[in-house]
Amino acid sequence: MSKSLMNTDAVRELLHKAAGLDNEAGDPRFKRIIHRLASDACRLIEDFEVTPTEFWTAMSYIAELGRSGEVGLLVPGLGVEHFLDLRMDEEERRAGLGGGTPRTIEGPLYLSDAPLAEGEARLDQDPEQGEALFMEGQVRDTDGRPVPGAIVDVWHANTKGGYSFFDPSQSAWNLRRRIRTDAEGRYRFRSIIPAGYGVPPDGPTAKLLTAIGRHGQRPAHIHFFVEAPGYRKLTTQINLAGDRYLYEDFAFGTRDGLIAEAEHHEDSTEIKERGLNEPFSTIQFDFTLNREESSLPDAVVVREHAKAA
Repeated sequence: MSKSLMNTDAVRELLHKAAGLDNEAGDPRFKRIIHRLASDACRLIEDFEVTPTEFWTAMSYIAELGRSGEVGLLVPGLGVEHFLDLRMDEEERRAGLGGGTPRTIEGPLYLSDAPLAEGEARLDQDPEQGEALFMEGQVRDTDGRPVPGAIVDVWHANTKGGYSFFDPSQSAWNLRRRIRTDAEGRYRFRSIIPAGYGVPPDGPTAKLLTAIGRHGQRPAHIHFFVEAPGYRKLTTQINLAGDRYLYEDFAFGTRDGLIAEAEHHEDSTEIKERGLNEPFSTIQFDFTLNREESSLPDAVVVREHAKAA
């Protein structure tokens, strides 16, 4: 088309009215958001000459995405969840905040209210052939002081890339725990080395990624929420060094400062001291929390989470 419909009075009036901007009722900010959303959609249709058939195919895709429960996969896959982290980083930087452990995406597989342990926990409760992992560290503030009583909420996949609750083959709360740090701010747990995972190959996320020439794989990683009264909640994860997808994470979750080296131990004396018969790995990782301040943007993200029955 030689002349843009978007610049005509008729379309301007249509979008103005569609967003409720012609009346005083409703939420003014939400109206502006809807107006932007509808306007950008119409401009995209015009710019790319999207046909009605293509448009309704896209609407069917969105409906399929909702039914599949994969919204939490596609959002990070398109970089939007990482953008939210970058935006929060920038807001904190402008407020003069810095020095804490980097945040990164939460992902879609958290389960709230995991069992709470004091100081240390064992996460692996299902019989599974996997290398034992012992991980420990300290929660500190930005001045290096320990934070006792912090809650380290940890969850990760098994050796097949599956998460308990979402994977019915696993027992309830397998590879999920909350750990309260001790008087020195320390936590420790025993688990197994997790595997990375890929998006469901027949799902809508894989369909879109394939259409744009991308894979849907994540490196091996371990998720954490770390929080304590008076401190900003930290949403983060560590990605394991050496994974083939470490710097090709489809969800853009890898960040500097969050790559952990799992040290492999084969010494027979060490193996025996751990009560094991096979080699194991250890990870040392400390978390640094920033103090909460009323002037800062809220670090607690309210989103829907699965709950155990």
